Amino acid sequence: MIKEITAKTLLASVKQPDTWFGLKYNLNLYRGCQHQCIYCDSRSECYQIENFADILVKANAIELLDNELRRKRVKGTIGTGSMNDPYMPVEATRNLTGRALEVIAAHGFPVHILTKGTLVLRDLPTLREIQRTFAAVSFTITTSSDELGKHLEPGAPKVSERFAALEKLSAAGILTGVTMMPILPFLEDNEQNIRGIVEKAAASGAKYILAAFGVTLRDRQRAYFYHQLDENFPGLKEKYQRAFGNCYYAPAQNAKQLETLFKELCATYNLSTRMPVYQPHTTTQPQLF
Repeated sequence: MIKEITAKTLLASVKQPDTWFGLKYNLNLYRGCQHQCIYCDSRSECYQIENFADILVKANAIELLDNELRRKRVKGTIGTGSMNDPYMPVEATRNLTGRALEVIAAHGFPVHILTKGTLVLRDLPTLREIQRTFAAVSFTITTSSDELGKHLEPGAPKVSERFAALEKLSAAGILTGVTMMPILPFLEDNEQNIRGIVEKAAASGAKYILAAFGVTLRDRQRAYFYHQLDENFPGLKEKYQRAFGNCYYAPAQNAKQLETLFKELCATYNLSTRMPVYQPHTTTQPQLF
């Protein structure tokens, strides 16, 4: 179901400092997500989304965003993609993200887009305009395999298509990278997968990879995830239950060894493991934390 709603506010301040993504503000134009990734934390009770498969469109978002940006005194980076994907299929017709980027460009704010959606290529001209201030696009990629990806992220573009989109953005001069999170225990936490992601990211022109070796598991998110494990990977739910019980966080197997390998590979391919961030009132290139 797709339904329009009226939002009261749009931009949320991000707790500072944000050493993960370099954000000052968070922007969500939709509620719910069509990508239906089986591990998504946004299904958790704390976010109060009754049915994550229902897509709620904030019909007044563009006017609201314009009004809020006019009142902002600090031009910090606006992030989008934390609670849903800004380039899920509904965006192709609603164009909320595309229009929001035009507003952001007009106000001279920096932006960091987190997505699995290849539709971001549509907005390349606007991203080029925003890049005069600062623009970054991070593609979430947790597996190097299209086959595994279609079971974990059934509504999202293929992994190979994301790498291709990353390559096009990078070739056009947009700062691009990969968010390699979550890495799912017993499915993605192996050297072959980590090596595959890093090597493909480097070949596609990524400048950074942000990694987390494990997955959160809480309330409704855990229940949905376990149900999907039963459907797609029979017997794996029981392994999770034995290994993690009701723990909030399920770390990857051999997480320290995988992190060491990851850092070695990133050093080899000259990839940063931290987010380049917008530096206000400067004309120099983005700096690292």
